[in-house]
Amino acid sequence: MFTVNPFFQLSGLVSPLAMQAYVILMVLLVAGATILDTIHKKSARYFFNNAEKAKARASRKVSSVEKVSIAVQTVAVDVLTSGEFCNQRRRVAHLLTMYGFILFIATTAIMIFAYMETETPVLLPLLWHLGALMLCAGGYWFWFFIRVDLAAEGNPWYRVIPADLFVLSLLATATFALIWSFFQAVGAGGLATFFFILFITASTVLFGSVLWSKFAHMFFKPAAAFQKRVAKADGSRDGLPPPADKPEQFGLGIKRLQPRNY
Repeated sequence: MFTVNPFFQLSGLVSPLAMQAYVILMVLLVAGATILDTIHKKSARYFFNNAEKAKARASRKVSSVEKVSIAVQTVAVDVLTSGEFCNQRRRVAHLLTMYGFILFIATTAIMIFAYMETETPVLLPLLWHLGALMLCAGGYWFWFFIRVDLAAEGNPWYRVIPADLFVLSLLATATFALIWSFFQAVGAGGLATFFFILFITASTVLFGSVLWSKFAHMFFKPAAAFQKRVAKADGSRDGLPPPADKPEQFGLGIKRLQPRNY
């Protein structure tokens, strides 16, 4: 099971061309829906307007070299290691889900486009199954134990709201993919076909519901994290308290007291 390309085994039932066309269609759906989401919610306009307002409040100019350094920090801390999460359990669950998703999607595309007529290197199906398992581990951990409304508000794990569409379709895609691969490996043709249909249905919901889910959110987070670091560097970050010696800027008319040591 873990060393066999499940899509190669499927090629007797579904043509490689049809599989490749489906992958391309999903990519186009994500790209198109993300653009529409940006236009509909005016995310890009809000982002750039906010950046211009922050630039006007800046107390110093950030050089190009410094911006490159900030970009590297953003990728290393906020993107690759999810440093914005203070809760370690949430951070680990997020990293498992994120890297599992990347492995799962990348190896799916490679196996479908490059190894439908030639022997698949053992590493690729291993990484495909590992990615799905990591995704399930992080996703189910989040769903059953870490969600804010579950942990803080005491809601039951089965309470579902529209915002849960992304994580549920993501979990369903990985779960049905693993079950399909298992039944295909043991030769249970009917069950393999059934769970393959569920796998395709879940993945279609995942990639086709970008306008209504949080899928597009993952594309905006790095840009927002970068802008936050730039605002901190140039002194324009929102929410900072007024300087102690200039309360009149905020119409307070009072002076800030110095902290005391008791």
